Amino acid sequence: MAQQNNQLDRAKFCCSICLDLLKDPVTIPCGHSYCMNCIQSYWDREDEKKTHSCPQCRQSFTPRPVLVKNTMLADLVEELKKTGLQAAPADLCYAGPEDVACDVCTGRKLRAVKSCLFCLISYCEKHLQLHYDSPAFEKHKLVEPSEKLQDNICSRHDEVMKMFCRTDQQCICYLCSVDEHKGHDTVSAAAERTERQRKLEGSRQNIQQRIQDREEDVKVLQQEVEAINGSADKAAEHSEKIFTELIRLMEKRRSDVKQQVRSQQETEVRRVKELQEKLEQEITELKRKDAELKKLSHTEDHNQFLHNCPSLSALSESTHSSSINIRPLRYFEDVTAAVSEARDKLQDVLRETWTNISLTVTEVDVLLPQPEPKTRAGFLRYSHEITLDPNTANTWLLLYEGSRKVANMRQQQSYSSHPDRFTYCCQVLSRESLTGRCYWEVEWKGTGIEVAVAYKSISRAGKVSEFGRNDKSWSLDCVNNSYYFYHNKVQTPVSGPRSSRVGVYLDHSAGILSFYSVSGTITLLHRVQTTFTQPLYAGVWIYPDTTAEFSKVK
Repeated sequence: MAQQNNQLDRAKFCCSICLDLLKDPVTIPCGHSYCMNCIQSYWDREDEKKTHSCPQCRQSFTPRPVLVKNTMLADLVEELKKTGLQAAPADLCYAGPEDVACDVCTGRKLRAVKSCLFCLISYCEKHLQLHYDSPAFEKHKLVEPSEKLQDNICSRHDEVMKMFCRTDQQCICYLCSVDEHKGHDTVSAAAERTERQRKLEGSRQNIQQRIQDREEDVKVLQQEVEAINGSADKAAEHSEKIFTELIRLMEKRRSDVKQQVRSQQETEVRRVKELQEKLEQEITELKRKDAELKKLSHTEDHNQFLHNCPSLSALSESTHSSSINIRPLRYFEDVTAAVSEARDKLQDVLRETWTNISLTVTEVDVLLPQPEPKTRAGFLRYSHEITLDPNTANTWLLLYEGSRKVANMRQQQSYSSHPDRFTYCCQVLSRESLTGRCYWEVEWKGTGIEVAVAYKSISRAGKVSEFGRNDKSWSLDCVNNSYYFYHNKVQTPVSGPRSSRVGVYLDHSAGILSFYSVSGTITLLHRVQTTFTQPLYAGVWIYPDTTAEFSKVK
């Protein structure tokens, strides 16, 4: 009996929202008490309704009541805590606003722990016990507490819907199956559940397999990230060491040149000063001789003059040239020229090797290549400005407007000799090497051109140097209203709309080279799928009376 009274006391001092002992208790106008934070949060959710109610008796209040702490109740709770009062036990957990209440309880309802799909009733722990104890409830189906049990009742016949109509894809009761669903494909809800459960399990297995596959992919990609980071760190570290060594070597060579110049400077200055001292000594001796002769020449006594004159020693011959030839002031200027020549050669080497280095870096591509663009706007994202290299231009070609335009002038130009110059074919290559994804356009007018790409190692002399007639170049011939593609001496006819503008798309790492006819629209003329082993350079072969321009596309 004392235990029952203790449980009753517990219930009186528990908040029906949080089901715990009251904290900062407040009493609302209907007389029920709650934790201040609990009732405030409950009413905050009701603010949109413009009215506020009691969670237990549902009495409404307008406006929202002002909450004031019930000090007497708070003191009482504190006193009871000292006597060992704790939170309500599990069997006295009352249903809160978010809980499913027991349908059997009277008065203040306890929280339901199960719902019965056969009884269509939710039970608390106490009232559920009969389902466990009585054999009559063995076939009843218990599920987690649900507020939607009434959804299992047929609205027409007020019967439990234990059938499923596959024709109409809805749950029905037995009476529905012999009434408006007569003749339909109907099965028991349990059978349909079994079938769908089987499909669901199949879908889950498929999803789980995909999850497993994706997780493996994620692991692989994570390993790739770690490998990329590790490789990049090593490459950066080793490159830093190599460039540091190069810088150290350059510093040493700079110091050596400076030291040699200063050493040679000292040697030459010393030689000049030695000669200068000898000349000054000779001048002193000559002045002394001149003074003796002057004195003798003023002797009035003839006999004395004749007596002393033979005694003067004859003037010795000078060991030095009577005049010193001064060279133009270019003592060490040749050194500057030699260092400048070394600088120029080094810049050329670095420029060429940088292309290979840059290509090697950009060829690191873990993921699959991006798809080729479908529109000109898409290609323009990869637009690349091309300028032509005068050192490669055939002497019949004239470059102008910043080396973006070229024309076949039918007369030779005054180009200096250069090992990169094409001597047989009227063609020219770009200054820039092409790696990664690039797009450019060539606009031309005249008799015809060949738009091409080539390795820098292409031959520069003889017919074998012509674009497309070797394994180091690929070209699209635009002449006589026709297109022909050439590579390694193989000619391939190409069909497509005639245009005075040709677009070229290159994805170096993916090995894709495409030529397009560009007018109002962009039309694919020919695509190459191969493997590029070196940096590529843009090029054109210019027919007589033809001009071509590498457009500034934006």
